Amino acid sequence: MKAVQFTRFGPPDVLEVVELPVPEPGPGEVLVRVHAAGVNFFEVLMRADRYAATPDLPMFPGVEVAGTIERAGPGADRSLIGMRVAVPLFAIGRGSGGYAEFVAVDGGAVMQLPDAVSFEAAAGPMVQGLTALHLLRRSPAKGKNVLVSAAAGGVGSLLVQLARRDGAKMVIAAASSDEKRALSLSLGADHAVDYTAPGWQEDVKRLTGGLGADIIYETVGGVFSRAALDALAPCGELVLAAMGRFGLEAADVEHMLDDNQSIKGFSLLPLLTPQGVREDLAALFELTAAGAVTVIDSGRFPLHQAAEAHRAIEGRRAVGKVVLVP
Repeated sequence: MKAVQFTRFGPPDVLEVVELPVPEPGPGEVLVRVHAAGVNFFEVLMRADRYAATPDLPMFPGVEVAGTIERAGPGADRSLIGMRVAVPLFAIGRGSGGYAEFVAVDGGAVMQLPDAVSFEAAAGPMVQGLTALHLLRRSPAKGKNVLVSAAAGGVGSLLVQLARRDGAKMVIAAASSDEKRALSLSLGADHAVDYTAPGWQEDVKRLTGGLGADIIYETVGGVFSRAALDALAPCGELVLAAMGRFGLEAADVEHMLDDNQSIKGFSLLPLLTPQGVREDLAALFELTAAGAVTVIDSGRFPLHQAAEAHRAIEGRRAVGKVVLVP
């Protein structure tokens, strides 16, 4: 089978397609033919060795796949053969290897897909959908004025929709282009601001009656985190999900303390439990199947164009979910 790896850190061109044996499903395992593998921003950072954790090399990226079960190993349920499934590799102790034509996984770890959810759409609710869901659990949006950073991205586009469903008083989308802001508005944001424009924080304050956002869901990091403080209301929360890209200094934190503001850290994996993942993904897939949540298709790339998929994300050209289609 074909799979994607990188043996050194660097630009997208370090991604290469290699030939590997098709994995043999072991006891209790099933072999899944991959029809869609999700591509995530943290994998772009990992490839460039800019992530919070440095992976061992060679690295076979990919933490979420959707496909069909082709074979069952010894002791696995043979009735699963042919089933359409999603596999959240990151949540089952198998944090890599999804950029491939096949994966072998524990038969009890697969999630059956509703017929109305395509393989490509199934990639969205896994890492990014669970991230959006748990961000809202950490800081509920109900009755609050909230700002969503990178609102047209994979996490942001889902967070806009889920915050609206959660009963947010006002959802303000922060995005860098007219196209992305229009998309955010179509997904349920009340307003959209250009966070690359000088003084965008004043737009947020004007929209919120001079106060600012009660909650800022921050997935960008770096200089944006500092800039976002000027859009945060007194007693507001900055929920920082940009692991390894903390951009605040001691003076910024002291100023937040003066305004009774708080920083809330966010890391997805420690919040997950096996049963919780199954229940949450089932709920997200049902919302997707019913059309209550839309997974934006940002582009489908064959395995041999994995580098181009990374360039699309790295160059901020992507909206919604990028997938590889082996």
